[in-house]
Amino acid sequence: MKLSAACLSAEPRIAHGFFTRRGGVSEGIYTSLNCGLGSQDNPDAVAENRARAATQLGVLPEHLLTCYQFHSTEVLEVSGPWDSNGPRRADGLVTTTPGLALGILTADCLPVLLADSQAGVVGAAHAGWKGALGGVLEATLSAMQRLGAETDRITAATGPAISVESYEVGPEFRDRFLQDSAEYDRFFVPGSNGRPHFDLKGFAHARLHAAGVRQVEMLPQDTCSAEDDFFSYRRACHRGEQDYGRGLSAICLET
Repeated sequence: MKLSAACLSAEPRIAHGFFTRRGGVSEGIYTSLNCGLGSQDNPDAVAENRARAATQLGVLPEHLLTCYQFHSTEVLEVSGPWDSNGPRRADGLVTTTPGLALGILTADCLPVLLADSQAGVVGAAHAGWKGALGGVLEATLSAMQRLGAETDRITAATGPAISVESYEVGPEFRDRFLQDSAEYDRFFVPGSNGRPHFDLKGFAHARLHAAGVRQVEMLPQDTCSAEDDFFSYRRACHRGEQDYGRGLSAICLET
């Protein structure tokens, strides 16, 4: 099952989806649509899950591209499937090639899908707190601009991720943001025990607007609390589980 953003659905020639964990073949803690190549799940099950997602996006399984994400600001321009060396290290992907689906894998971090349908440019970014603070969203926008996109034409949608209610952090985490800007204090709210909670979604939304993106749609789902629908790294850690599944969000230009 996949969720859609109304703003991207309204764009011509754009296919996209924020996939839930439902509708796959994986079992146990990976039930069921685990699309993470880096998980310890059965590789055949992951391959089948990714093939099912690719079909829903209207692309060939080998044309669904995801990268090895490492919370960086590295963004790659892609024009074809990965070669035998496999996925590249990056946290953002952009393309002008129809029929290539750019995918982001998450389990609490924020997936961001972007499109300038007039220029025929799409992008996808993986925005955990470190990447968002470091500038992965701005780097992805810059990469799209190099391909002919214009920021004020770009439509962006942020998908399911950990919400502020579930994202308790320590004071040192908050201090790291305030070192960059005192204005970032507005993205922290006190929890019931007095410890701060971080609004990752709101932070990314503000960064996109500040970069010049006029239309940003934010899907509200909280990956940490909605266990039946989403994988969550934080939830897995709280339970002492050895691993966790990864949800897929992807966008492509239709052929």
